[in-house]
Amino acid sequence: MAPYLRLRQICLVAPQLAPVISDIAEIMGLSVCYRDGNVAKYGLENALLPVDTILLEVVAPFKDGTTAGRFIEKTGGRGGYMAIFCCDDPDARGRHANAMGVRTANVIDHAPYHGIQLHPRDCRAAFIEFNHTEGSDDILGPYPPAGPDWQNFIRKDVTQALTGVEMQSPDPQGLAEHWGKIIGVAADGPELKLPNATFRFVRGASEIMSALEFRVTDAASVLHAAKAKGLAVAGNEFLLGGVTFRVS
Repeated sequence: MAPYLRLRQICLVAPQLAPVISDIAEIMGLSVCYRDGNVAKYGLENALLPVDTILLEVVAPFKDGTTAGRFIEKTGGRGGYMAIFCCDDPDARGRHANAMGVRTANVIDHAPYHGIQLHPRDCRAAFIEFNHTEGSDDILGPYPPAGPDWQNFIRKDVTQALTGVEMQSPDPQGLAEHWGKIIGVAADGPELKLPNATFRFVRGASEIMSALEFRVTDAASVLHAAKAKGLAVAGNEFLLGGVTFRVS
C-alpha cells in the first residue's frame, strides 16, 4: 500500500456535551452522525459531526479522574484535544514517534479499526493519533468511530469544509517542525500542508490547538447565528468548544 496521511478527525473536549454539540450543529449547519459507546470505558461521552470528510468530535467526561478532565483543568478549557490522522501504517508511524522520544499513550484495537495515540506531553499542544481501517482507504469509506452510515450525515448547505487548524506556541516554528517530524510532513515555514487541510502555527502564550478554520457558503449568516446563541463574535470568528471557530 502506498504511504498516505490525511486529517481524519479533530477532537474537542468540553465539561459537558450540551450545549456545545447543539451550538456547533445549529451555527455551522452540521448533523450528529454518531455517539460512540466505546469511549465510556475512558469515562467519556461523545458526539461526532462530519464536516465533509473530516469528522469533528466533542468529548466530555462524566466522572472524575479522566485524562480529558485533567486536560480541561490544565488548560482552563482552552484548546483542542486531539488531531487524528488516517494513514497506511499506524504502527510504523508510532514506532517512528517512539524513536523520537514521543511515547505511545494508548493503542485502540476495534477491528477493522486500529489506532495509535501518542502522549500529549511529548507531542506538545494536543494528542496525535494515527489510525487505519482495514479495507477502507477511500476517504468516504467505512470509519467505525463515526458510526455505520456517517456519510449520510454530510451537509454542505452551510459549512463546506474544515480547511485549517491553528496551533499556538511561544515557539511556533519549533512546534511546526516537531509536529512535522512526528507526522512525516516537512514544515513549510510555520505550516504543515496535508492533502485535505493545513496546520498553521502562530505565536501564543501557551502551546494549544487554538482555532479551526472553515469554508462556509455565507460567513455573515454563520456569524449572525453565533451571535444569536450568545457567543462573542469578533471579526470572522467566535469561541466555541474551547477553540476559535474562524469562517470565510
